[in-house]
Amino acid sequence: MKGLNPAVSRRLPIVVSHPDKIFWPEEGFTKLDLIQYYQAVFPHLLPYVRNRILTLERCPDGMRGECFFQKQIPANMPLRTPTKRLAHLDDSGKSTNYVVGGALTTQLALVNLGCIAVHVMASRANSPRKPDWITIDIDPGSGEFADAARAGLHIKSAFDLIGLNSFAKTSGSRGMHVFVPLRTGPDADDVLAFAESFVARVAAAHPDELTVEHSVIARRGRVYLDPFRNAFGQTLVAPWSVRRREHAPISIPLDWSEVIPTFVPSDFNLGNFRRRLEKPDPWKDFFQFRQSLTEAKVLLSKL
Repeated sequence: MKGLNPAVSRRLPIVVSHPDKIFWPEEGFTKLDLIQYYQAVFPHLLPYVRNRILTLERCPDGMRGECFFQKQIPANMPLRTPTKRLAHLDDSGKSTNYVVGGALTTQLALVNLGCIAVHVMASRANSPRKPDWITIDIDPGSGEFADAARAGLHIKSAFDLIGLNSFAKTSGSRGMHVFVPLRTGPDADDVLAFAESFVARVAAAHPDELTVEHSVIARRGRVYLDPFRNAFGQTLVAPWSVRRREHAPISIPLDWSEVIPTFVPSDFNLGNFRRRLEKPDPWKDFFQFRQSLTEAKVLLSKL
């Protein structure tokens, strides 16, 4: 596989089952390639999975095989894998014991079970109802990243107006995600309400380009701004997550100067990711921003 050192496989902290299983038939990328990728980028992934609750998307036969979502920790995870038990959202009285990220062994064991992408909650396991970031999911109706990029710049401008620093990344598919680091405090319902109000105002300012309509038909090809990943229990793919898509694209952190219509997200994938690691990390200061949602709400109300 391009970009990986075969010697890495001799230093893995887990035993990999069926390492030669093909996960991406067209490129020939294997399970071991994916394992080695996550080992190589784990220092970059770690800040976004440390002490965070994970939802598992398991694809045991690779990107073209059958996949399923799982919240309960799998029975064959390593002993002492960190977990967090949460009650179901439907008040049924039942609970789920989720995997908590932050350990390389945990991450590689999940990949060994077929987890290609890394889905994380917006909160830490010790305060699961109090997010420390806002996320806006940008879904271009055209399927073109150029439209997502233009929408992302509208989002950034609006966050700038209310004094919030924002960070962009590719979704690893056709869209973009915008993250805003927060000071922990407001609960998930407050964050979701803010995100809904925010995207509604941005869409209203650009009605020919952007929409918050749930119905695909009602969107009429416009870019959909989705705030609902901020709801309690929802997840979004982490920065540096590989996606279950053709050519094994990666959800890459971007500098805002890179958010231009001609940027090609699929240029960054499992085969050439080391080129990206050679560049400065545009998110290196992400967790240095502890931004107030209360102050932003006041400013948003005055727009």
